Amino acid sequence: MQRVAVIGNAAGGKSRLARRLAERHGLPLHAVDQLQWRPGWQAVPEPALTAALDALISGAGWVIDGWGPWPTLERRFAAADAIVLVDHPVWVHFWWAAERQIACARGLPRPDGPEGCDMLDVTPRLFKMIWDIDQTLMPRLRELISAYAHGRQIHRITSPAQLDAFVASL
Repeated sequence: MQRVAVIGNAAGGKSRLARRLAERHGLPLHAVDQLQWRPGWQAVPEPALTAALDALISGAGWVIDGWGPWPTLERRFAAADAIVLVDHPVWVHFWWAAERQIACARGLPRPDGPEGCDMLDVTPRLFKMIWDIDQTLMPRLRELISAYAHGRQIHRITSPAQLDAFVASL
C-alpha cells in the first residue's frame, strides 16, 4: 500500500485507521477535514480545496482520509492502489458521534479535528450529515468504489469488530 484512500461516513473510526495505516507503511497522512476547514468552520473555497487535494493525489505515497468534492474522490480512487471503505450500520456512526461529542464537551479535543474549530458547534449538523451521507452518498460511494476495484486492494469494513481486527492486523 503506497496510495491509500480511506473513506466512509463520519464517526466511523476512519481517522484512527488512517493514522495506523500511515504509521505502518511510512506514508504521509492527510485529513481532508483539516484541508477543507479554516478556524471557526469557515469553508475553504472549493477551487482551493480541489487544488490542494489534487496536489496530494499526484504525490508518490499517501493516506488520504475523508471526502472532499466528489470529482476529487474519483481522481483519488483512480490514483490509489488501496481503498478502505468504512461502511458500518448508521447506528454505529450515531453512537460513536455521540461519544465523541460528549468527550469534546468534557474538554477532550478531537486529535484530528480541524484547527480552530469547536466540535460542539457542529453537533446538530454532524448528526444530520451522518444521516444524509448514509441515505444518499453511501450508495453512490459503493458504486464508485466498485468502478475502481480492478487492480486495487479494496477493504470494506462493516462492523466495529472488523475495524478493530483490521487495525490490529496492521
